[in-house]
Amino acid sequence: MANSPQAKKRARQNEKRFAVNKARRSRIRTFLRNVEEAIESGDKEAATAALRAAQPELMRGVTKGVYHKNTASRKVSRLSARVKALG
Repeated sequence: MANSPQAKKRARQNEKRFAVNKARRSRIRTFLRNVEEAIESGDKEAATAALRAAQPELMRGVTKGVYHKNTASRKVSRLSARVKALG
């Protein structure tokens, strides 16, 4: 366990960051799940709208350090290809 005051403070900060990042990851996954469900249902308009809503959330996760840039780009690319294939 942390002994020095600095180590104790870092432990507190880590807990806060973990909670924030966990909430942010969960929110992004929800947006991605909405896109997946729209694709599964075969509704191209709903899938397009869900993807349009999910893209900024994913990229916000990149700027906040939750996801790597390439990971987010890959997810967006694969989802948009699947949405495009619905037509």
